[in-house]
Amino acid sequence: MKPTTKVPKNFSKQNQKVNKQFVETFPKWIPFALMVFTFLLYGRAIYNGITNFDDDYYIVNNPFLKDFSWNGVNAIFSSFYQANYHPFTTLVFFFEYNWFGVNPLPYHFLNVMLHVGNVWLVFKFIDGLSGRQSTAIVAAVLFAIHPLHVESVAWISELKDVLYSCFFLMSLNIYLRYIKSGLLKDYGICLVFFIASLFSKSAAVTLPILLIAIDIYKERKFTTKTILEKLPFILLSLLFGVLAILAQKAEGTVNSITTSYNIVTKLFFQTSALSFYIISFVAPFNLSVMHYYPVLHGGILPLHYYLSFPFTLILIWLMIRKNSMRKEIIFGVFFFLIAISVMLQIVSVGGSALTAERYSYISYIGLFFIIGQWITNIGNVQRKNTVIGIFCLFIIIFSGQTFARISVWNSSATLIEDVIEHNQDVYYGYWMRGNLRRSQDDFQGAYKDYSKAIELSPEGDDSYYNRGNVLDRLGDPKLAIQDYNKAILLNPKLADSYNNRGWTYFEIGNAKSAITDITQAISINPKYVRAYNNRGWVYYKSGDAKSALLDFDKAIELDPKFTTPFYNRAALKTELKDYNGAIADYANLLNLQPKNQNLFMSLGRVYIEMKDTTNACNAWKNAIVLGNNEAKELVDKFCR
Repeated sequence: MKPTTKVPKNFSKQNQKVNKQFVETFPKWIPFALMVFTFLLYGRAIYNGITNFDDDYYIVNNPFLKDFSWNGVNAIFSSFYQANYHPFTTLVFFFEYNWFGVNPLPYHFLNVMLHVGNVWLVFKFIDGLSGRQSTAIVAAVLFAIHPLHVESVAWISELKDVLYSCFFLMSLNIYLRYIKSGLLKDYGICLVFFIASLFSKSAAVTLPILLIAIDIYKERKFTTKTILEKLPFILLSLLFGVLAILAQKAEGTVNSITTSYNIVTKLFFQTSALSFYIISFVAPFNLSVMHYYPVLHGGILPLHYYLSFPFTLILIWLMIRKNSMRKEIIFGVFFFLIAISVMLQIVSVGGSALTAERYSYISYIGLFFIIGQWITNIGNVQRKNTVIGIFCLFIIIFSGQTFARISVWNSSATLIEDVIEHNQDVYYGYWMRGNLRRSQDDFQGAYKDYSKAIELSPEGDDSYYNRGNVLDRLGDPKLAIQDYNKAILLNPKLADSYNNRGWTYFEIGNAKSAITDITQAISINPKYVRAYNNRGWVYYKSGDAKSALLDFDKAIELDPKFTTPFYNRAALKTELKDYNGAIADYANLLNLQPKNQNLFMSLGRVYIEMKDTTNACNAWKNAIVLGNNEAKELVDKFCR
């Protein structure tokens, strides 16, 4: 059997003998067995559900998934959504949603299969980079099972992570082939995969720097050709980097942390983030869905933030000191740093999380490479066997952690409990649980959670707003108005607070204040559909039919698929004896809700007002078909 790798010239004879034996006896089926194991390990993720951690935004309520047409596809590529520009990711969601609806299984299945495919791509990349399958297998194993990667795979919304990584790794693999072949075809394919990666997630912008790092590691000569061939990659990175910043600014989520913290504190944040990823690489414990910025006490950070600085300096010294693996260590560390650089919150996005486990997905490949090379380069057989034994123990531990961690992503409830468990002094987990309980009509539980969130973060306008909503549902409008007042005081530009306070005023009989508040909401957000509908209803009940119709018309114009203003306008037109107008509204509603028996009931009553018994009876007979028992009585009465 011929060796599959070339042994470096500077290896000792003993090292060459050991390495040669290790490579030659390496079964070719092992990478495929690893892929099967990865699928089995992540198999439980396939049966997880849809969560309210972004899944609701990206799938359930994503407007770009509703229009299954070329216009819909065009909108995906020409728009930002949720502070991101990743049209390929949205396009995949687009097809999944239109084929499978909100059934979570196909979404999870695709994520798992992409991860399985990425395991193979990591193996091929490291094999091509190092020329040693043993190194590649070690790296691929760690990539497959590392607990920090669960977030990228088991979270439906992180399709963008596994998808961009798939194209990213394809591009890296083709680049290694291009280095050997020099063929323009390989260069073109490499560029195409890079573009696909950029369209999947903006984090792909780091690839050109990694290509340069690979050139250095492979000792390619820097010529005019090698420089010019990177130019299209760099220009594309700049373009998509600008698009990413514009997308964040469009949602108002870009906020430089220097505006909140001084430069020294900011430095400790960066060293702490790096320390977190490096320590978690070896000891992935105390994992959490969210890792927040710390609470400063008197301007002082917790001790471990300060300790992260000397820890980072020690790591730098270990990296640059002379040893037999200096080249591999420098390359692996730079791969890690380059890939994770755009995730280090130098510019804070959202302003809450300092680190996130999913950011390790591509960046850890550099560290996996170092471990793989270290194990492969061990020359002493006994020592190698010991290290391999320890490595196998890590495989067992990491696999167990990963298997357990997947269950955390089972549902919104399990995720929120994880956030609260690991961040008991942070308001966000309680706020999220309050939202979940409110959606389940557990208003007492939601009230307690929002109150706890306010206790931990008294400046959180969203907590007051949501608690006000719950208090209204609990039948305490006066306390609800007090919470809306506080929310408006903290954030005078939050249209929702004005709209809800206005509706609460209407409920207690103060129509004048209701109209004032809802009008303010509309002035803040001129496209606020629900506010137009609410104000229209207040006008309607106040006897101002003309103003009510104008508001219902505007709400329908802004969102022709929003059914409530159609109902309201039809009721008003019926009252105004504009029966044809009411019938037209019910017809539009039936196009949106063809199996709504109540619509046929209402339509029949309009026809009766018009003395059109035939059409009234036909409408009620349709209601009977849909199971409406009241319609039978009306048919017996009017349709003999």
